[in-house]
This record gives sequence, C-alpha cells and structure tokens, in this order.
Amino acid sequence: MDSTAVRPGATSGKRRRSGPLAWVSRDGLSSLFFLLPLLLIFGAFSWFPILRSFVMAVQETNLVSTPTFVGLDNFANVLADPLFGKAIGNTAYFAILALVIGYPMPLVLAIVMSETRRFRSVYSALAYLPVVVPPVVAVLLWKVFYRGGTNGAFNSILGLVGLGPVQWLGDAAMAMPSIVVEATWAAFGGTVIIYLAALVSVPPELYDAAEVDGANIWNKIRYVTLPHMRGILFITLILQLIATAQIFTEPFLLTEGGPANSTTTVLLLIYNYAFGSSLGGHFGEAAALSLMLAAFLGVFTAVYFWLTRSWSTTS
Repeated sequence: MDSTAVRPGATSGKRRRSGPLAWVSRDGLSSLFFLLPLLLIFGAFSWFPILRSFVMAVQETNLVSTPTFVGLDNFANVLADPLFGKAIGNTAYFAILALVIGYPMPLVLAIVMSETRRFRSVYSALAYLPVVVPPVVAVLLWKVFYRGGTNGAFNSILGLVGLGPVQWLGDAAMAMPSIVVEATWAAFGGTVIIYLAALVSVPPELYDAAEVDGANIWNKIRYVTLPHMRGILFITLILQLIATAQIFTEPFLLTEGGPANSTTTVLLLIYNYAFGSSLGGHFGEAAALSLMLAAFLGVFTAVYFWLTRSWSTTS
C-alpha cells in the first residue's frame, strides 16, 4: 500500500471554515465597508421612496401636516374617478399606436442599414442622434413643428400642396397620433443600435445557403434573420410596452393632457393628483395609483414572459 496515500478525514482540519468569523477573516468585512456607501445611497434614493409610497397610499397627507390613516380609501377614490378610466383608455391607445408605428420601424431601418456597404457608421450616428437630444428639448422642438397656424413647420409644408392647416395638438383626434410620432422619433434610435448588434451575430453562411436555395430578400429576412432575433425582439417588445405605459413627458409638454383630456395618461393623472392645479395635493391618491400601475406592470411582465418562454428561445 502506498505510504503517501492520505487517509480519509486527514485533511478535515485543513478545510476552510465557514461562518461569520471565517467570512470576516476572508476580507468580507472590508468588502462590506466598500459596498456600504453604495447600499446606503441605493436604499435612500430607491428602496425608501418605494416603501414610503406604500405608507402614503393608506394615508391622507399633504406632506406638511400630520398624516391621517384612511386605509383603502385612496384606492377607492382613484377607482371612482371618471378620469381613471379615461387615462387607462388613452394609455392603451397610445401603446397600440406606438406598437403599430414604432415597433417595426427600428427593425426595418436596422435591416436596411445592415445591407448598406458604405457610410454605415454615418447612418448609425444619424439614427441614434434623436436619443442624444434631451427629451424636453426634443418635445419643445416638435411643439414648434406642430403649431396649428400656417406658421407651423408641418402646416407650412402642407400649404405648399394646398392642404391644411391641421390642428395637430388642438384636435382630439389628431393629438394622440401626433404624440406617438414624436415619441417614436425620439426613442427608436437606441432600438436600431440593438438590432444592428443582433444582426451582426447572424452567421453569414446561412444567408449564403439561403441564396443558393433561391431565396429572395424577403425569404432571407423571414427564415434567417427573424428566427435568430426572436429573443431580442421579445425583449424589446416588453420594454416598449412598459415604456408606453409610463408615458408622461410628451403629453405633459405638448398638450398638458388636452384637448378635453384626450391625451391624459396614467402617469399624467398621477402627476395631477399630486401637483396639478385642480387635483393637486392628493398625494395619497397619487401613491395609490402609482402602486396600482406598478402592480399591473409586474403582473403583465410575468405573464408575458411565461407565455413567451418557449417562443423567445433562439434556434
């Protein structure tokens, strides 16, 4: 028998100890020391406001005087508000329009740009340029374009062909589509860059094989490009749906929820509860509606990923 063989248990005394003391001895305390500022900042500016909203949702408070516990009355008041259903309908309408107009556009542009041999970097920079523009600046710029008189940029163009003027933001039927166009322009650049990165990962030999089989450009996109981008497409879809449910800047700056509350969204209603001239000071209702929106988005996201768990896997 080999004399160098180690008996079972002979190294048991050399095993690394586990427990709080061992964690401290392995520089765990110093790691916690360096992480502590980050944890404190994250907790103060992220988790504390979330916990505070749960408390405010069951209180009647103006953030100055002593709050009063009201239970679920704030939730009941929100559900009884006529603007609640209107805001939900407007938000859903915005999401549908943004899905129809804004979801396929970045993919089409990314595919066209990926097929471009020259100046691809220039096109990528131009596509991403709207994302670089500050949102408030972009919205105010489009507000000038949307002026209802003949001095508006879009109405001036229509006037050259004998059309208009159109009340882009003053007409209840045109206000929401106008907001969707601006929001799509402002946000699609980031998605284009994501799609361009995903297109690079598609093996080029698959396109060569499809071309040998006689596939045209549409068949290549359908049977090669889209199947390899399913995961990215499903992720960008859920991100867009979440973003559209939280639309605020565009209706707030372009129309302030008008005309006739036709562009009042859920987030704009939350703002009006807390700070609006007519409903301002109802911080309890604002917190209650915020929690309702967060709960809906959480459940919606979970159901979405459960339903698409098999479709979103790439082949």
